[in-house]
Amino acid sequence: MNSTDIRLDITKIPHTRIDEVDFENLQFGKQHADHMMYCDYIDGEWQTPKIVPYGPMQFEPSAKVFHYGQAVFEGMKAFKDEEDKVWLFRPEQNFQRINKSSKRMAIPEFPENQFFASLEALLQLDKDWVKKGGGNSLYIRPFVIATESGVSASESNRYRFMIITCPAQAYYNKPIKVIFAQDYSRAADGGVGFAKAAGNYGAQFYPTKLAKEKGLDQIIWTDASSHEYLEEAGTMNIFFRVGDKLLTAPTNDRILDGVTRKSIIQLAKDKNVEVVVDKVSVKQIVKAAKSGELKEIFGTGTAATVVRVEGFEHDGVYYDLPDIDEPYGTFFKKNLQDIQYNRVEDPHGWTRQVI
Repeated sequence: MNSTDIRLDITKIPHTRIDEVDFENLQFGKQHADHMMYCDYIDGEWQTPKIVPYGPMQFEPSAKVFHYGQAVFEGMKAFKDEEDKVWLFRPEQNFQRINKSSKRMAIPEFPENQFFASLEALLQLDKDWVKKGGGNSLYIRPFVIATESGVSASESNRYRFMIITCPAQAYYNKPIKVIFAQDYSRAADGGVGFAKAAGNYGAQFYPTKLAKEKGLDQIIWTDASSHEYLEEAGTMNIFFRVGDKLLTAPTNDRILDGVTRKSIIQLAKDKNVEVVVDKVSVKQIVKAAKSGELKEIFGTGTAATVVRVEGFEHDGVYYDLPDIDEPYGTFFKKNLQDIQYNRVEDPHGWTRQVI
């Protein structure tokens, strides 16, 4: 069975809300397209996916998601090229990852054919919300929550899988300043750091708030046991350019296996840039910053794409990074977006046309 054979229950919105949105001044995640998808897990089976007008939903106050945090999510984007074709970028990676996250949180995995049938139908309905032009996209948020009523401390027997979408521009519109974590931790060995579990992000908000009070934007997290090795930023994987080499931490059960991260690694290899995937120590990066060998730091993620780090703080000392000619971050961001917007041939088969 393929995605075209899947039955969907579709209720269209009577009147589009698209004219109410100022697409030149979007706040990320604040405006939502006309429709959303949901599918319930009841009696051990996923039911018929439903596409309905975007709007509030009703849940019991005792729904287990509110008490035990059984929730995972994904982040994807749809892009429109100059011929009004709509493309997804490596969507199978996001599908596989949400099921990997679900499994870790004792949530039943969602069927692949239902996922893509629902997503493509949703995009077809809301294709006008995908705007052309560099930086414009439709952000796609699949997520799953536990909906069984009851406050007993056990996994739920009911779930709701949903997809909502948001018109988006750049998540970061300027370079950011970061701090290397020394007191707080994002994830520990054997935990859920590799999963996009909702609680991973909720637990980051307080230390990130403290960083922002110091005039910084994000935290680069270090390993929980020693705080000696740099791992990932709050919403991004992280790369360091020392000399002409790109350094990034290997994925493990503490680090998210980012789709943009692995794409940048491949694009760098395509251009014969040496990429070292290994532990990156705080001492190594501080030493490189002092000697001038540290040329750039940039973060990568679906929402952020590629964002430059202009400086970092560690141990009470702030280190400015140089403003260099032809930074890798800018170069690979353009390479990546050229593929995403169908401006160039896709040599790796990463894109999937949906309209």
